[in-house]
Amino acid sequence: MYEFNYHRPGTLESAAAALAAAEDGQVLAGGQTLIPTLKQRLASPSDVVDLGSIAGLDGVRREGDAIVVGAMTRHADVASSAEVRSAIPALAALADGIGDPQVRNSGTIGGSIANADPAADYPAAVVGLGAEVRTDRRSIAGDDFFTGLFETALGEGEIIVSVRFPIPRRAAYAKFPNPASRYAIVGVMVAETGSGVRVAVTGAGDRVFRAGAMEAALAGSFSPDALGGVSVPSDGLNEDIHASAEYRAHLVGVMARRAVAAAG
Repeated sequence: MYEFNYHRPGTLESAAAALAAAEDGQVLAGGQTLIPTLKQRLASPSDVVDLGSIAGLDGVRREGDAIVVGAMTRHADVASSAEVRSAIPALAALADGIGDPQVRNSGTIGGSIANADPAADYPAAVVGLGAEVRTDRRSIAGDDFFTGLFETALGEGEIIVSVRFPIPRRAAYAKFPNPASRYAIVGVMVAETGSGVRVAVTGAGDRVFRAGAMEAALAGSFSPDALGGVSVPSDGLNEDIHASAEYRAHLVGVMARRAVAAAG
């Protein structure tokens, strides 16, 4: 681990100021990615700003027709939240399938989506449920948040405060997990919302993406059979030791049908 300056501010304003003053500052949320990266000397930030002491950045609440999850809320707390389980059970189930108990009790939703791992689960929920990412500066539509491999729309020093999930009519998440890491080889969130059907795919490409052909098919009939003749092209999909691009394309269809069946 390289030497760095450690900050543990008590307010969001102090955290933003510490990041602005740092030559190369890095936010620490749950630390599930950053800490191993630092230990392996794969990153050498000048400053690490720990958000753990800032009040009001965690917790779950209902705001009208939406569930708002604080950025520092642990995966385990999302999974066990009575509000989430009642309003968006698909989101609770997704959180309950992240990693293992140690990861779920340390990792945070804000840290996960800011890291933008292409195989992470939360991006499928953010895009699939049409969520809104709220920062200390603005609100960003979920469709616009993930911009590339480990890249997001966040600006320099911008801090995620919460994520607002509109409550869908019905939704479900199905994942084919890596047996070791539990990351998604392919994961699909399907949701019937007030503005139409949304299908978000994680694990298959360099970022989460929407499957437009599947959305169109499900808009006509929200049933697994509606996806029988619909496929996702394998061009540009991830290919590694765990799965070929063609296999991932196949899994998208399988997971989508499972999610629709679960939602229905």
